[in-house]
Amino acid sequence: MTSGAGTDVDGRVPADPTAGGSQTRATRMPRDQRRASLLDAANDVFTTRGYHAAAMDDIAEAAGVSKPVLYQHFPSKLDLYLALLDASCDSLVDIVSDALAATDHNADRVTATMSAFYEFVSSASGEFRFVFESDLTGDAAVQQRLWQVNSDIADLVAAVIVEDTALPPEQSKLLAISLVGIAQVSARYWVSSGMSIPIEEATQLVSRLAWRGIRGFPLTAYDPSRL
Repeated sequence: MTSGAGTDVDGRVPADPTAGGSQTRATRMPRDQRRASLLDAANDVFTTRGYHAAAMDDIAEAAGVSKPVLYQHFPSKLDLYLALLDASCDSLVDIVSDALAATDHNADRVTATMSAFYEFVSSASGEFRFVFESDLTGDAAVQQRLWQVNSDIADLVAAVIVEDTALPPEQSKLLAISLVGIAQVSARYWVSSGMSIPIEEATQLVSRLAWRGIRGFPLTAYDPSRL
């Protein structure tokens, strides 16, 4: 099998046979660093071409390695895609978690959560495409991850609702998943329609809609400062 240009089958740059003196083999890239490099290249290829049109040859070429090196880290194209999907899902959960923790003012929490989704879909990294626009949603492993990320985010929101309203967990989770749906669907529409509305204006519009609904559930101990 032919290796990538300028590399041997291990993805290393071979020593120059024309150089004088003793030859020193180039240091192998640390595994974690190599994996991160491969994921970056795969992210570019998948977001540009989609899962089905992308080939492992394309990803190896974009990463500047041979296919054997790529397969050492990821046994299949699906494994590589799922690794990117997992990273994207983790990133979204972290963003929402940080948004909820940034304030204890509930109206601001709603705005921060909506902003988290809008910032995620507008990121130049294209991570959102793995979570919201995957062309592999028929795969069971992808479906499970997409369900899980929505559930994980809803759990974060539900925890705040339970604490503030004393609603049962089941009711709080239903309200939370509804808020997540508003954020996700509206953000997807906003980015797919060309982001003609400025992000701050779009976030405020959707936040007002969500807040006017959730504020109807009063705090367990009324505290005007948290409204």
